[in-house]
Amino acid sequence: MPCCGQKHQRGKASFYSKRATGARSASGQRIHHDSLTCAHRYYPFGTMLKVTNLRNNKSVIVEVIDRGPFGRGRIIDLSWAAANEIDMISQGVATVKVERLDNPVPFKPEDSKLPKIDFEMAEYEPEQYFEKKEKTREKAEAKIEAKEKAPHHRHTP
Repeated sequence: MPCCGQKHQRGKASFYSKRATGARSASGQRIHHDSLTCAHRYYPFGTMLKVTNLRNNKSVIVEVIDRGPFGRGRIIDLSWAAANEIDMISQGVATVKVERLDNPVPFKPEDSKLPKIDFEMAEYEPEQYFEKKEKTREKAEAKIEAKEKAPHHRHTP
């Protein structure tokens, strides 16, 4: 693990086979080859790391969900998807730089690419609504009252 306040490591990375899919990791999560996850010896579960393949400078952000690697000289085990993102599948093992991300903001869209939203607020006057309801109720009550006051005629045969 980086010491003395260092935020990165350099070393060898390997990756899980697709056959590891479904296995339980040390954190209790299931490993899936399509997830961007990793195993690290020391970083706490849930830590986000940026892993850069030093051969091609491609990077990927992964979440620590497992312990390892246990291969000699390795500093990180990546999921198959993460290894694929940095083009290390054909290499098998790659020299990488691992950096801890303090406060990552995943998938934040760029404001400039968002469409302008044009809308207008409809006027809403609840008093008018309730006035109409009151008038309707008053009319109904007046009709009932008129029927009750009207003389009743009995039809005799």
